[in-house]
Amino acid sequence: MFVVGNIYVITAVAVIGGALFGFDISSMSAIIGTPAYKCYFNHGPSGPPFNDDLHCSGLDSLSQGGVTAAMPAGSWLGALISGFVSDRLGRKYAIMVGCVIWVIGSVIICASQNMGMLIAGRIINGLSVGIESAQVPVYISEIAPPSKRGRLVGSQQWAITWGILIMYYISFGCSFIGEGNNATSQNYSESVFRIPWGVQMVPAVLLFLGMMILPESPRWLARKDRWEECQSVLALVHSKGDRNSPFVVAEMQEIRDMCEFERQNKDVTYLELLKPNMINRTMIGIWTQIWSQLTGMNVMMYYITYVFNMAGYEGDATLLASSIQYIINVIMTVPALIWVDRWGRRPTLLIGATLMMIWMFANAGIMGKYGVVVPGGIDGVAEQSMRLSGAPAKGLIACTYLFVASYAPTWGPVSWVYPPELYPLRVRGKAVALATSFNWAFNTALGLFVPTAFANIRYQTYIIFGVFLAAMLVHVFFLFPETAGKTLEETEQIFEDPNGIPYIGTPAWKTSTSTKRTAAAESGDVEVIGEKMAGEKRAASYTEAVKA
Repeated sequence: MFVVGNIYVITAVAVIGGALFGFDISSMSAIIGTPAYKCYFNHGPSGPPFNDDLHCSGLDSLSQGGVTAAMPAGSWLGALISGFVSDRLGRKYAIMVGCVIWVIGSVIICASQNMGMLIAGRIINGLSVGIESAQVPVYISEIAPPSKRGRLVGSQQWAITWGILIMYYISFGCSFIGEGNNATSQNYSESVFRIPWGVQMVPAVLLFLGMMILPESPRWLARKDRWEECQSVLALVHSKGDRNSPFVVAEMQEIRDMCEFERQNKDVTYLELLKPNMINRTMIGIWTQIWSQLTGMNVMMYYITYVFNMAGYEGDATLLASSIQYIINVIMTVPALIWVDRWGRRPTLLIGATLMMIWMFANAGIMGKYGVVVPGGIDGVAEQSMRLSGAPAKGLIACTYLFVASYAPTWGPVSWVYPPELYPLRVRGKAVALATSFNWAFNTALGLFVPTAFANIRYQTYIIFGVFLAAMLVHVFFLFPETAGKTLEETEQIFEDPNGIPYIGTPAWKTSTSTKRTAAAESGDVEVIGEKMAGEKRAASYTEAVKA
């Protein structure tokens, strides 16, 4: 059977799994403000019996939060079980299982007759997103050359941004079906939301078919003692089929040494991640995913229509203004794909947190100073609790755009790149699954919390996220080491440094990138390869002695 060997093609296919998450985000954010959605799922103060102007207010704050949170709740469970699925079936087939689950969930969502059915479908879709979001980065990180790993794994975030943008414009186009934004409780068309919810099945089908011609992770194959296949994949991807390439030979030896060292830990459970020698990196991976949610970015994505309505935009103008944010998200992710391996992970995260903190506090200040409270909310939507106009409204929108432009090249891609780099092979599948599960747990909580927060504490919602951003800035500086440019086996040395802090390893602020040396090794520089292998053997000998 034909197998693709080009690493960029492999990545382009695999990250379609990220597009599924993007499709889900905008399939809600673009639809929750349409009259069709509000009237079909109508629980608010303008619910049955309808008010005098025949307009509907949609779901109440808690119900809408529940619908939004259903997907990340399912993703939390999907991420947790993905480690078992991936370790048993392989990274490739775990991704394909996620595709099947997504199609099932999308069928249920598309056919939803009530809020309960919609929530059930979104939970099932969430199972799929949890599997894909945890295992696609693992798959790419285990197959990518070290000097390009950040760029390739970061493509997951770029796929998410494209998924958001594409589905947003599909939903925007469907909003004109029937009476469009002039629809009322008597003349709306269900096609406004059913077509987008049906179309979101397409990328899952494409991903399933595409994965059939991609190779399995060479490191997973090695763990299963399928060494011939492992070497064939490394040669195919890293040296155009040359099994005797110096880099392939060296990488095979690294993997053999690591697998032999880990043989005594063949049966891995989640409890191993809590052992003293693992707890530090476990917490770094978990907090990377938690902080990526507490930046407030997904809140911006899900509920952006509320923000723009408060800034004075209405109907189609809201959708168009919101779409600019998604375009910014796509474009500003590109610099990270090009330079994240050169910049490194630490500086990217630190700069991103600083900039986002500035824009979040700026939004809080603008709304707190100039916002006018609207009792009951604009158009009866409690989340739209304040109104701004003139220069303050423009300032709010500008800061929102700048926030997105700061997140896109920093925390967006790096939060997916970083966790798979932290762990040894024997625990990587489960460790990344555990870390990703916290992403979805906090996504679920925020999905429930934010609509109510906008309705009750208004601009102070932004202050909460600003404080989170300040905290993550300090956390990254002191505890997040640099992993860029290192092989996955070399990263182990950081945490097992005999001269470092006990159970932490090399102090985070003393780590640096080594992309140039790694690139030289990949090109066949025998001297560099020899130095890297010697360093790894010294570290492995020390680690083995300590554990003995």
